[in-house]
Amino acid sequence: MSTHNHDAPGNPAKHHAHGHSHNHSHSHSHSHAIAANADRRYLVIALVLIVGFMIVEVIVAVVSGSLALLSDAGHMLTDAGAIAASLWAINLAARPARGIWTFGFKRAEILSAAANGITLLVISALVAVEAIHRLLDPPPVEGGPVLVVAIFGIIVNLVAVWVLAKANRSSLNVEGSFQHILTDLYGFIATAAAGLVVLTTGFTRADAIASLIVVALMLHAAWGLLRDSGRILLEGAPEGVDLAQVREHLLETGHVHDVHDLHVWTVTSDLPALSAHVVLDESCFHDGHAPLILDQLQNCLTGHFDVEHSTFQLEPAGHAVHETGTH
Repeated sequence: MSTHNHDAPGNPAKHHAHGHSHNHSHSHSHSHAIAANADRRYLVIALVLIVGFMIVEVIVAVVSGSLALLSDAGHMLTDAGAIAASLWAINLAARPARGIWTFGFKRAEILSAAANGITLLVISALVAVEAIHRLLDPPPVEGGPVLVVAIFGIIVNLVAVWVLAKANRSSLNVEGSFQHILTDLYGFIATAAAGLVVLTTGFTRADAIASLIVVALMLHAAWGLLRDSGRILLEGAPEGVDLAQVREHLLETGHVHDVHDLHVWTVTSDLPALSAHVVLDESCFHDGHAPLILDQLQNCLTGHFDVEHSTFQLEPAGHAVHETGTH
């Protein structure tokens, strides 16, 4: 974890202390690169499986007249789009920081996750409207082809889910693709049940009912993705991080009188960041003690909180009168 103290030129109140914790490991960045490459491979395998089966499903859906199959095919199309977007986002996120993009394009993964959530909402709305229409006026549905294709769909999606389960699902981008495929798996199970009911009883409304079950699953997955991506895009504190608790731990450091302008946010999945103004004893800026306090502050974060990037501004108590908008 890198910890910096940003100094204002010519201001003696801000002690020059800039460095890395001696006990910090840099393995995080290397493991992230390895995980990104592995995630890319898993996503490509899942994409090939989904696209191949989707083509078959559309053909059978048109021939059999099954809305459940057609809705599953539409969902699989969004699956393919979601996985393609995830691959694109991984490539963007791997680009180094430069120019105005001081964090690179790492947040592209979060935008991809949000897009996944929005597509799930749109598809669920379209399917829900048609399913309600078919409940009121059910068309003829051939149960046999629906059941056969749904069974194969379950197998294909089980393989795709198994492949993506190996990827780093702490990445919201990968989790978005995983949720798409997992929802599709549940949908195929519902479709298979509908096909069996139609085949054995002739109750064609079972097809529309299965579609509404798929819609409910889509909405649940969409809500989770939009909630988590929205929290990051709106710069909310990471889930599980209590700002009061962070402040309390920092205040326990010797010579620290106050902590204000404390901000904790998430750049992208697994990349939280923190910044704070820390008020120290005046003596710390005259006896060279400030760098030791800086080390203690970052050790406090390392020991109690998982923060990848942190920035501390060390200042004497009298400096507060020169700041506006502090909190």
